[in-house]
Amino acid sequence: MEATIGGTRRHLVDVVRGLKGRGLELHVAASTLRDPGFPADLAALEKEGVGVHTIQMVREISPARDYGDYRRLCALLRELQPDIVHTHSSKAGVLGRRASLATGVGKRIHTPHTFAFLFEAQFPAWKRRLFRALETRLARDTERMIAVSPSEASTMIESGVVPSDRIRVVPNGIDPARVQGVQPVDLAEFGLDPGRPTAAVIGLLYEGKGQDLALDALRQPGCESLQLLIVGPGSQDALAASVSALGLSERVRFTGARDDVPAILAALDLLLLPSRWEGMPYIVLEAMAAGLPVVATPVDGARDLILDGVTGALAEDIEAQALGRALARVLAMEPAVRNDLGQAGRERATRVFGLEPMIKGLLDAYGEVL
Repeated sequence: MEATIGGTRRHLVDVVRGLKGRGLELHVAASTLRDPGFPADLAALEKEGVGVHTIQMVREISPARDYGDYRRLCALLRELQPDIVHTHSSKAGVLGRRASLATGVGKRIHTPHTFAFLFEAQFPAWKRRLFRALETRLARDTERMIAVSPSEASTMIESGVVPSDRIRVVPNGIDPARVQGVQPVDLAEFGLDPGRPTAAVIGLLYEGKGQDLALDALRQPGCESLQLLIVGPGSQDALAASVSALGLSERVRFTGARDDVPAILAALDLLLLPSRWEGMPYIVLEAMAAGLPVVATPVDGARDLILDGVTGALAEDIEAQALGRALARVLAMEPAVRNDLGQAGRERATRVFGLEPMIKGLLDAYGEVL
């Protein structure tokens, strides 16, 4: 896979480890260019008996380099002769499935983690048309398409790209122990007031995660007291300029990439998910498991996870004013009521979205195609 960062990285590691534990022979072909922490994950998997093959795929379209990576994947498939070729994300999904078709090796299963042709805020129209055409063609020869949430499955069907009878829903799952019982960070470390309500947006800094919508939401009525941490890798320049222009310098802090996200969650009053698109956001699962209420845009996955008024609040639309209204609803609650939302979320995340159902769902899909 190529998009080995954030939730996709977590998904790959958990899935491979879980399937290995069920007796499958696993090989991973992946790029390590996007996340400096990912090579350590691969090294750990290799020690556990997983075959690891580094193919440094890049995210942008690069015909000469992409063709070279495709040839390497073809050679790897001929060598390993796997029964199943399970690809993840857009670029690796194209190259891996094309290699499987060219070599005649393996049944093809693909987990897109949202389709790139839906990313209107990130890609120009010509690129989205190209991505749609590629997915439409490859979907004809993909035995199963994995949606990581029921709402993502609905989006796949509505797109018209994937035959609905080939879609299987296998929701993301987590180990709740990772985020429970963790000592919180001191918010004063970031220059924030521990006595004021604090939220965080956690994820890669780019259009899809909607950090710009979160900043605008802070200016909406009822949100004036909220402090915000923006946590994650990526360029801060444009967002930092917006913070200054919007007069939010006293209320917003950037942390960059952090390896102590559970400790940050433990220090918050709520998680904010202002995304423009998602499949099934891991950070929402983790925040719920940590006992935090979640305020989110109504993207795929969030609509399945968050019960409005029970475990958090869903905005009416994917825009700043609606997000601000949802935030204001939660901020107006007494702390004890917000705590009740968090506890309901903890129970839901722990009971419904564990690792074992995810692994079983994939094994069932593999069994179908074999």
